[in-house]
Amino acid sequence: MPNPFAFLSYVLLTTFTPGPNNIMSMSNASRLGFRRSLRFTSGVFAGFFVVMSLACAFTLTLYKTMPNIKPVMTVIGATYILWLAYKTVSASPHADESRGGTGSFLSGVVLQFFNPKGILYGLTVASTFLVPYYKSAALLAGFCLFMAAVAFVSTSSWAMFGSLFERFLARNGKIVSWIMAGLLVYCAVSLFI
Repeated sequence: MPNPFAFLSYVLLTTFTPGPNNIMSMSNASRLGFRRSLRFTSGVFAGFFVVMSLACAFTLTLYKTMPNIKPVMTVIGATYILWLAYKTVSASPHADESRGGTGSFLSGVVLQFFNPKGILYGLTVASTFLVPYYKSAALLAGFCLFMAAVAFVSTSSWAMFGSLFERFLARNGKIVSWIMAGLLVYCAVSLFI
């Protein structure tokens, strides 16, 4: 059995630190309001659950092929994160994003498959804390559901921050958009450092 404190510390610290999910959640809530940003955070939950499940199911195989996959995923992930940075800067405040965009459910799901932080997090949790100790598919699915729920709480917290400071963010929207886009660019560049 793994150290529960180490597991929970890793899960909480990794999930609540700035990354594409949290930054996009805050950005969406500041532009769309908290309720409308829940589409994206729900998409993050669904996509995160799938990615965590895949990480658990294929940990051994992925570790064997990781040297071949990592550079490709890094480039694809960085490109997608840079696209999100562009969309953050170019989006108009309170834009209607009901037909898609960065505030949609699908956008939240898709981000998980191109989010190297999330993928590497899943592989690390699966290989360090879960697969060596647990073999039951139901138990692993329960852990994946737990981690997806933590991700939902994290993105919702960041979205709440964005919606609470909506007036401030609306007055200083361009500056805040550039800062959030800069953080996303930092996320993308840090993948290569």
